[in-house]
Amino acid sequence: MLNKFRRLIFITVLFIFCCSAGICQSPETVKNSSKYELVNDWPQLPDGYILSQPAGVGIDTSQNVFIFHRPGRKWKNLDQEFPDSLISANTILMLDRHTGKIINSWGSNLFIMPHGLTVDKDNNVWVTDVGLHQIFKFSHDGKLLMKLGEAKIPGNDSLHFNRPTDVAVAKDGSFYVSDGYRNSRVIKFSSSGKYLFEWGKKGTKPGEFNIPHAIDIDAKGNIYVADRQNNRIQKFNADGKFIREWKNQSFANLYSVTIDKRNQYLFAADYLIILDTIIKGSDIIEINAEGNLINQFGRSGSYNGPLCRYHDISVDNEGSIYVGDILGNRVQKFRLISG
Repeated sequence: MLNKFRRLIFITVLFIFCCSAGICQSPETVKNSSKYELVNDWPQLPDGYILSQPAGVGIDTSQNVFIFHRPGRKWKNLDQEFPDSLISANTILMLDRHTGKIINSWGSNLFIMPHGLTVDKDNNVWVTDVGLHQIFKFSHDGKLLMKLGEAKIPGNDSLHFNRPTDVAVAKDGSFYVSDGYRNSRVIKFSSSGKYLFEWGKKGTKPGEFNIPHAIDIDAKGNIYVADRQNNRIQKFNADGKFIREWKNQSFANLYSVTIDKRNQYLFAADYLIILDTIIKGSDIIEINAEGNLINQFGRSGSYNGPLCRYHDISVDNEGSIYVGDILGNRVQKFRLISG
C-alpha cells in the first residue's frame, strides 16, 4: 500500500513538472483562430428529468441534436459485466439546438448499454449497443430498418461484433463500424448490410488499434478513427489504407472524432485520468483542413466550466459544438463566437 502511495505521489509530481516545463504541450504551433463559449442554460430539460451517461451525440439535417443515453445504467470500467435486461426508459432524445428542449424521445426496451450514435444524410439514426454486441439503423422517428450482429453473442467474424463502438455512413449508403472494445478492427458493409472487408488488429503500428472508439468520414470519403488507448486519431482512405495520424504529448485517450461539414475541420475529444484516481478531465481538439492543430480547450486552454469526461462530440452548421459528458451526466453546448 505504501509503495502504491509513493508511486502515485511520484507520478503526480512528474506530471506537474512536465506540464510546467512545457513537455506536455503540443509540439505543433497552436493558433487559436476559433473561440467558443459555454452555453450555461443548455439544454432545458423537464423538471426532474435525469440524464444518464449521454454516450452518443449526433445532428440531423435540420440541426436537431440527438442524444443516446443510459437511463438507470452506468458503465464504470472496461471489465464490467452488463445487466441482461433491456432499459425500460427512452434512450434516444431529440433536442432543439437553440433551446435544448426535448422534441421527441424513443428507444425504450431496445438496449442494454447504449454507446455510439450517428445520423446520416437521410436522417436515419444509427446506434451501437456494447451490451447486445449489435448495430441498429432506425428511421428518424424510431422505426427499425436494419440490425446487425447476434444479440448478446460476441464474436469476430463477418456476422458478429464484440462491443462495437460507432458507425460512419458514406454518401452511397455503405457504412463502417468500429469494433471496438474487444475486437481491434474497422469493418465496411454495403448499404444493405453485406460484409465487404475489414482491417486492423490490436497494436500500436499504423492501421492497428487499441480500442477504436469512434469513427467518421470526410467529404472525400476518407475515414477517421479515434484510436482511444493509443492516444491518436488515424486517417485512412475508403479502402482502409493508412494515410496519416495525429498524436502528440498533449493528447490523452481519444474518445471521439467528428468532421465539421462546414469546412471539413476535424474535431475530437479526449480524457485524461492518472492511475485511475486523479481526474484531469477532457479537452476539445480542433484541427483544420490542412491537418494543423489550431485549438485545444477544456482541461487546458480557456474554459469556465465543470470537470468533464467527453464521450462523444458533434458540430452543427453554425459551428456550435455539442459534447456528451459521462462524468457529470450532462450535454454541453459551446457556441462559436469568433473564427
